[in-house]
Formats: sequence, structure tokens, C-alpha cells
Amino acid sequence: MNTGKIVVVDDEKIVTSAFSTLLKVEEFSDAHFFNNPLEALEFIKENTPDLVISDFLMPEMNGLEFLLEVKKIHPEVSKILLTGYADKENAIRAINEIGLYRYIEKPWNNDDLIINIKNGIERSYLLSQLRQKISELEVAKKELEKYSHNLEQIVEERTNDLKQTNAKLTGIVNYCADGIVILDQNGVIEQVNPACENLIGLVNEKIVKTSIDEFLFSKKSFISKELYRVEENELFLRDFYIKNPLSNNITPVEISFARINPEDDFKRFVGVIRDVTEQKKADRLRDDFIATLTHDLRTPLLAAIQTLKFFLEGAVGELDDKQKLLLSTMQKSNEDLLGLVNALLEVYKYDAEKLTLNKTDFNIYELTKQVYDELKPLATNKKINFEITCEDKNVQINADRSELRRVICNLCGNAINYTPEEGKVVVTIKNQTNDLIFSVSDTGCGIPQEDIPNMFQRFSQGTSKKRSAGTGLGLYLSRQIVESHGGKIWLESSLNKGSEFSFILTDVVSDKAVGANI
Repeated sequence: MNTGKIVVVDDEKIVTSAFSTLLKVEEFSDAHFFNNPLEALEFIKENTPDLVISDFLMPEMNGLEFLLEVKKIHPEVSKILLTGYADKENAIRAINEIGLYRYIEKPWNNDDLIINIKNGIERSYLLSQLRQKISELEVAKKELEKYSHNLEQIVEERTNDLKQTNAKLTGIVNYCADGIVILDQNGVIEQVNPACENLIGLVNEKIVKTSIDEFLFSKKSFISKELYRVEENELFLRDFYIKNPLSNNITPVEISFARINPEDDFKRFVGVIRDVTEQKKADRLRDDFIATLTHDLRTPLLAAIQTLKFFLEGAVGELDDKQKLLLSTMQKSNEDLLGLVNALLEVYKYDAEKLTLNKTDFNIYELTKQVYDELKPLATNKKINFEITCEDKNVQINADRSELRRVICNLCGNAINYTPEEGKVVVTIKNQTNDLIFSVSDTGCGIPQEDIPNMFQRFSQGTSKKRSAGTGLGLYLSRQIVESHGGKIWLESSLNKGSEFSFILTDVVSDKAVGANI
């Protein structure tokens, strides 16, 4: 029979019921299930669990808030967060902020879930044992001061305890499936475990005294440049790779860094390196499946839209007003669905790096004016003052015109949609030392500061104030397009005053001016 006290929290009874059945089958006898996180907290205050499993989205408090309270009550308990694919970034943030042990995406694989549950319970046990040994060492220190006359005997006894503790820790490090590396403050390797040796393909003697950047790399950064961010909290790095110098194999990894003894002036760090090859394969298979599915949906949707157009144009006879209204509604719904399918395909192309930018020279003001003319009727209908500010209307840039048009249309369309009647939307174009700065400001309801970091995430539905009711892909895709140009996009906002979305493209402005190029 499996031991360990387990607490499962999910506001959906079908989920807790599924956990109850699964844990009974696996013979976990001490499991407790709650549909309300507040009730779970009351239970945890009176009982010490070995593992807490929580859903992310719950009405009373979200999973991050709940697990943070759990950490305050029982710091060593292992915590698992259940997330949807869209909440992956929140789960990663939880690893940094609350010391999350694992995050598991819904729907989960039962075998993997059970393994994580067992490992989580074992982790809590080991941490508890380690904490106990540390307490024993503190007691030993006091005893040394008290019984100094019998110092040799006491030191020998405590040394044996330390050896046993060190042997346990050494066993954990040496037999850990993940690579473990110790670095100095400059990113130079001091020690690695056998799993790390296997990942790199070299023995410890060939690895130590070498910069970590020689073995691990990323398209965006170097590890030695990221270590300054490691203070009290852990640093979690994704999209890094290890190159085996013997076989030239490239292995995708995720790395978690923490500082050893933060009170020391000399900084040293321990990093845990996890091989995510299988996870990457699973993610790619899932994304390929979604891309194939959405691509195959386009043909029947286009056929349905065209058929509805034939009916509305009277191809099969005259229609009365009620029939026209019904068919028009059906056509609009199909067109909206087609727009979502197209957006998903664009997101997939950027995530899979399968989209190649087609850069040409064009007039940015003329492109913006074209978008302005298309959206002007929407602004006029809401009595919104919609205007463009551009000091030099002959500014020519080199970029992908169609992709950049998508960004401009999305930012301007959002500003008009979320600005109340008789408000104001201003588009500003600036040329600053060969850099293009493009801004769209509005007088809408504004966005809370705590929600701003989430605005450019995939499938983000806006903010806690429900600013957006769309698919959550527009701003994410805009960020992908801007960053693929080597630029940066950001947001500044104040509640009840409005928002300003801006992006910058560096070294894209041409020295010569041109006329319209549309």
C-alpha cells in the first residue's frame, strides 16, 4: 500500500472524482479531496500533507494564490499545479515564485501522473529528513558548547551523523536522473554529477574549470549572462540546448538555478538540467496535429461561406427578411470561425519557425493610412476621434509589409473596440535614428498593472476586468511578428485613463524617401 498524505483541490467535482478513483486503484489510502481551496487550507492548517495537487483556475482563489498559502504553512511540502496548455507560462512563473515541484497539463497521462505523485511524496520525505538533520546539527552545536570537556567524543559522534547525512545527499546527487552542475559567479563549472556528464558526453575532469556557455547555448542568451538574476528565488530557463562534443548531438533542456548560501559574499550556484527531448516531441506532435486539423477545416468552411453567399444573392430564389437574417447570421459565424482557424495557423507557423519573412521597402505612412481608411467607419460609428500623427509621411522601411499590416490592424482595431463613444484613438509614427517607433493610444478603460505582463501571452483573454472577449491570439501574434523582425512590443496603461501599445523596429528606416508603394 502506498503511503503519504495527499490533498487534491479542484473546483470541478468530476476531476476530484477521477483522482479519487485513480488513487484508490494505486492503493493510496490517505488521500483527501476538496472542491473549495479555502476548505482545503483549513484542513492543511490542522494536518501536514506530503503532497498537494491544485487546479490553476478556481473561483475562490487561483492555484498560484492557494499554493502560496500552502507554502507559508508547510514550506517543504511538494506542490503540483494542474494547468491547461494556455496557462503554461503561469506554471513556469509558479516554479520561480513558490517553488512548484511540477506542473502537469490537462489532460494528463495517468502513468506519468502516478510517477510524479510518488516522486513528490518521496521529495517531501527527503526534504523533511534533511530539515530534521539540520535541526539535529543545531542541537549538536549547542551540545558542543555545553560539553566542551568531552569535545572529542561529541565531535566524533556528530561527525558520524554528518557523514551519514553527506552520504545520503551524495547518493541523491549521484543517482539523480537530472543533471546537476555547480557554478561560480562567473559561470565557470566547479562540479557536475554523473547524469550531467552523460548529457555533455565528457567526464568530470574534462568539464570542470570550463565556462558553462561552452556546453549549453540558446538563441537568445548565455547562461553566464543570466546568473545575475539568481538571488533569493530560483531562475528557470527554457529553450536551451546541450551539445555533445563527441557525437555532436543536440539535446533540448530546461534548467533551474538557485544560489548556494545567499548570505555568502562569493556567489555560487547549483543548476538542475532536465532533458526535455520527449516533451519537445510530444509538444511538436500536438502542434502538428492542431495545425493539420485547422488547415483541413478551411476547405469546408470556405465552401459553407460560399454556399450561404449564393443563397443570400438569390441564386435559388428570393428570400424573405427572416430567412436573410438567419443565413446572414450563419455566414458571419462561419467567417468568424474561419478567422480563428487562420489565426491558429499563423501562430503555429511562428511557433514552429516555419514562416519566412518577405521583407521589402515600403512607405509606412501609406500602409498605416490604408488601415486607417478601412477602420475609420468603425470609429465614426462610435463618434471616436481617430487620427494619425506622423512628422515625415515619406518614411520608408524595410520589413514584411503584410505581416506588419496585421500588427497595425490589430492594435488599431483593439483601440477602437475598447474605447467608449466620443473617445479618442491616436496613431503615432516616429523615425528615430533609423529606428521606427509606432504607437497606438486610446482613452479606454485601461488595464491593471498586474495584468500587463499577461497581455502578450498566447490565448490570454485580456485582464481580470475582461477587457478582451476575443481568442487571445491577436496580441500574441503581434508580439511574434515584431520579435521576428528583431523588435520589441510593450504596453503602458492606467486604469480609467487609457492604454498605449507601442513597438520599435531597429535599423529598418531607409535613408531615402519614397512615395506611395501599395
